[in-house]
Amino acid sequence: MEKIEKKNNAVTFEVIFVGRSNVGKSTLLKNLTGRNVRTGKRPGVTLKPTHLYFDDFLITDMPGFGFMSGVTKEKSEDVKNNIVQYIEGHADRIMLAVQVIDGPAFVEITERWDSRDEIPIDLELHDFLEEMEITTIIAANKMDRVKETEKDELLTEIVEIFGYGTDENGESTGVGWKESGALVAPVSARGGDIRPLISHLKNEFHKMKRDDLFKHFN
Repeated sequence: MEKIEKKNNAVTFEVIFVGRSNVGKSTLLKNLTGRNVRTGKRPGVTLKPTHLYFDDFLITDMPGFGFMSGVTKEKSEDVKNNIVQYIEGHADRIMLAVQVIDGPAFVEITERWDSRDEIPIDLELHDFLEEMEITTIIAANKMDRVKETEKDELLTEIVEIFGYGTDENGESTGVGWKESGALVAPVSARGGDIRPLISHLKNEFHKMKRDDLFKHFN
């Protein structure tokens, strides 16, 4: 416990990975850092933050929110609240967030929430990170399941759902996802193609004068 406390006290720069259960956060992190990260076949197996320490740099895999197999609705709400509390409690050192989504399923998931007149948790979390002034990269995972000819249209629809590339009424302005102003990384964790995410991370690290962090990524 004392060793962990010492590591925590040394942290000055943290990157958090957040997202729904079973979107591939842990697999993505494993490919990104080469470190073994706790993973499981069932959604919601990770109920507490998992930390990867690199000197004063910390990467945190937050527990997945939303549907969790074998977990009550109350427990699911507790997990979501714990995520919010963790971010609020460490906002001074959280410099970046990577919000991982299931690219092929994202539009359908948000439409399902909209049909119930509910705000999707993904959008709530993204807005919260924005309010906390934490730069957020949207990592659209599982893009290997999308036809090459359909990727641009899907990614444009995804960023519009997040509120990029739209006017004050929420209507599309007609710009593509690359011109929308959103930081979007289409990736495939299982397929091993995570280069767009590494590129975004390095760009943000460079802006923050932390090029020394490049060495921690494969």
